[in-house]
Amino acid sequence: MKQEFIVVIPARYASTRLPGKPLADIAGKPMVARVWEQARRSSASRVVVATDDPRIEAALQPLGAEVILTRDDHPTGTDRLAEVVEQLALADDAVLVNVQGDEPLLPPELIDQVAARLMQDDGASVATLAEPINDVETLFNANVVKVTRAMSGRALTFSRAPMPWDRDGFREPPQLLSTDAWLRHIGLYAYRAGFLRDFSQWMPAPIEQLEQLEQLRALYHGHVIQVALAETTPPGGVDTEEDLARVRAWFAAQEGNRE
Repeated sequence: MKQEFIVVIPARYASTRLPGKPLADIAGKPMVARVWEQARRSSASRVVVATDDPRIEAALQPLGAEVILTRDDHPTGTDRLAEVVEQLALADDAVLVNVQGDEPLLPPELIDQVAARLMQDDGASVATLAEPINDVETLFNANVVKVTRAMSGRALTFSRAPMPWDRDGFREPPQLLSTDAWLRHIGLYAYRAGFLRDFSQWMPAPIEQLEQLEQLRALYHGHVIQVALAETTPPGGVDTEEDLARVRAWFAAQEGNRE
């Protein structure tokens, strides 16, 4: 029997660059509603929005979305997911996919893919996605997280540095990349509920604090992260006004095509 999974969409009202971002209007609906609709196109048995703000709950109620109000003091979205696990009293082997509340164009097939990857490896606590890096600028961009993985698909490590390092090829600035060993991490995660319970109790790891990457906390504590090559490249999320304009234009074009 195919194992079911739950999508959880953490949605904080506060945002440094875009205050009230989850409620930003996109073609007549709040952004978080667009994310919820996209997640419902996946194979998830349940889609839950986890928010710390009643305004987000009120905006989603007319759509019939399931909303859970969480504490407003969670340091990370992963900690918010851990509270959802407790509120829903989920079994330790339940699978949750964390879909960010600012990803209204996330392909549903990637949600299914990351959930399936976790279910395929009984020894893994987390699954995530990656894609090949094809240009030098991306490889050397500290905002782009790189991941290396074993033959089994299990993650070896994550870093903001150009990793793995080409000992001979990087003596001079490279013009072209000559290997498919470099992978860009895509921040879509599937978790087992029991792992989230444990994660919320751990202190940040030294390597996590240096890189500012939460996933390193899981590796530091000996947990396995499966990494699948994404079936398709996800469009960018909404972090800036420019991103919001891009997404609004995409939805406007889709509406125009339907007329």
